Amino acid sequence: MQIYLYNTLTRQKEAFTPRDPQRVTLYVCGPTVYNFAHIGNARPVVVFDTLYRLLQRAYPNVVYVRNVTDVDDKINAAAQAENVPIGTITERYYEVYRADMAALGALPPSMEPKVTQHIAAIVSMIERLIANGHAYEAEGHVLFNVPSFAAYGQLSRRARDEMIAGARVDVAPYKRDPADFVLWKPSPPDLPGWDSPWGRGRPGWHIECSAMIERNLGPDTIDIHGGGHDLIFPHHENEIAQSTCAHGGRLFCRYWMHNGFVNVDAEKMSKSLGNVLLVHDLLQTAPGEAIRLALLSAHYRQPLDWTDAGLKDAKAQLDRLYRALDALKDVEAPAAPAAPAAFLAALADDLNTPKALAELHQLANAANKATDTAERARLKGELLAAGWLLGLLQQDPSVWLKGEVAKAAIAPEEIEGLIARRHAARARKDWAESDRIRDELAARGILLEDKAGQTTWRVAS
Repeated sequence: MQIYLYNTLTRQKEAFTPRDPQRVTLYVCGPTVYNFAHIGNARPVVVFDTLYRLLQRAYPNVVYVRNVTDVDDKINAAAQAENVPIGTITERYYEVYRADMAALGALPPSMEPKVTQHIAAIVSMIERLIANGHAYEAEGHVLFNVPSFAAYGQLSRRARDEMIAGARVDVAPYKRDPADFVLWKPSPPDLPGWDSPWGRGRPGWHIECSAMIERNLGPDTIDIHGGGHDLIFPHHENEIAQSTCAHGGRLFCRYWMHNGFVNVDAEKMSKSLGNVLLVHDLLQTAPGEAIRLALLSAHYRQPLDWTDAGLKDAKAQLDRLYRALDALKDVEAPAAPAAPAAFLAALADDLNTPKALAELHQLANAANKATDTAERARLKGELLAAGWLLGLLQQDPSVWLKGEVAKAAIAPEEIEGLIARRHAARARKDWAESDRIRDELAARGILLEDKAGQTTWRVAS
């Protein structure tokens, strides 16, 4: 299976060829843990988890690293507000983040390195950049010398003036060039800091990822680097400059991937508009799997418009898919099922999840019509295999379908009793009573389905 990925660096879709097929490397910028994650933070997690699953299907060993930023000015501010060490803040929100992302069906990465565990690696990389003329010390700061790297701007393709403005950098008097950015900065006594050759201080944002990639994936060129579209500049642009210069000009990364923004009801998500949706809150109102499907409903490179209606539709889609699986409970799926070729082709085409989801529904439709036992078993295996690649359909169908019964204010035992009474009415051809029981259940949020002499029920979407 040939995988094709859109490379932000080249602005085109390319056949994916890893540096070493026996060890595929993937790095994704992770959370800054000072608050709950919002739905925009969750999109790259779901997108790159889907890529991780696809790569695992194609290669024997995929090393997926997603970092944790646990020292940052926002973390410092939160810790000072509560008068606690930064570790109290970061551990609290890191655990919530991991739980929330797991609820969205995200697999744990191979590694989740933390910045505070890599201070020595950061200092070492900065020392090398100074030694080879790509960085300099000034008034307790260490800055990267942007003019020393001629290819600066290759990822974002911005003009120099636009880059300086877009980076929102402080044009301090100690800078040699306005575009130079901080690798190390001094820490006053009331802020976290570490000893270094340049005094007590803390790292700049960009150098952290470069050092963690080198320490956890090695100094060789990595295969894929991912993150949100907002990270292209300055963060990923600066990573390229630092890592390339620290490694003697060696190519830093082969493929750059970036997901689009999440808007809410066609508006940009922002605190000022009061429309920031936290994953932790959404999980109180909708299953994590439905949130995941909603995030996969648009192609990852396109903006995603988040709406209540879209989330409700995602839940309804999952209900239909789980009903198809539940109808196959009498057949055993093959031991090692494979997703069908059309589904795999959609995912391999730059993670075309809308098309992959359409193929998943086609599978469910075929399963609903199939009568041959062998065909039904095959389709069940294909549904499960395709679902796994999308991080969907991994629950017991009966548990999923009956999970909303409490909201219908009726116990399963009462439902089954009414169904039995309806069967008795139908047996004596009392169609009026049969219809009355069906309508009573429908009014209480329970829909009946008669098929092949059997009656099944589900909670109305």
